[in-house]
Amino acid sequence: MLGMWRRSITWIAAILFLVGISTIAAAQDPSGSPLADELKKEYKLTKLGIDTSGITVTQPGAVFVLEKGGVLGVPPANLAIGQTTYKDGELHGPSASQVMFLGQATKLFPIGEKVYVVKVDVNPKKDKVALTIMECDSCNGAQQASSYKAQINFQFPKDYLAGADAGQVKDVISQVLAPDSGSNDPQGQNQNQQQAPPQQQAPPPQAAPAAPETIQLGQTPDQVEAALGPPEKKVNLGAKQIYVYKDLKITFVNGKVSDVQ
Repeated sequence: MLGMWRRSITWIAAILFLVGISTIAAAQDPSGSPLADELKKEYKLTKLGIDTSGITVTQPGAVFVLEKGGVLGVPPANLAIGQTTYKDGELHGPSASQVMFLGQATKLFPIGEKVYVVKVDVNPKKDKVALTIMECDSCNGAQQASSYKAQINFQFPKDYLAGADAGQVKDVISQVLAPDSGSNDPQGQNQNQQQAPPQQQAPPPQAAPAAPETIQLGQTPDQVEAALGPPEKKVNLGAKQIYVYKDLKITFVNGKVSDVQ
């Protein structure tokens, strides 16, 4: 009974989290600003679903790497989520009271942790861009799935977002959350394999040089031609014949080699 009750709580919490992903962004940015739309395209959001085990990834998006430590994550079933703020080049974790409210099952994401982005919120009035992230367990080589989630708030100077484009905002975000090079991403590995230069093949072994043909006294004209090929010139003097090659002159007497020059 206790296990069933816990599973029910986990399932309900997962539903509330997914509902929050789809509704909070609309509440913060009801106009659907071009900046929000551009950022969502830039970050290729990961789509989540729910099954009997809780939240699950239904469509992986782009993978990113944490460049700074201090981001506090919570289990996916948590209703509350850790809020980390990046402002003026510094990362500030949740306050002590917030940490207490999150419970004991929290985790500080290490530098280099690979994550998905599941939500992008833009609040122009507060000059804030918030990214909800979730661990990419397969990318991190996790032995047991955990899928901890966190929220990173990027706080910009007053009225900054009113004139900023997606590229400028992304430059700031990349100081904390940089695109993964693809070293552990299966798609990235396939691309690397396709782009890898072909291995150089060893040259085929050279054939051993043929032994030089030998002309001996007493050989017949047929034997000489079989060895050297037809001569450039033949001189027929009756019982005496001369075969002239490029660098060789062979004299036959009575059909036998008598001299080679």
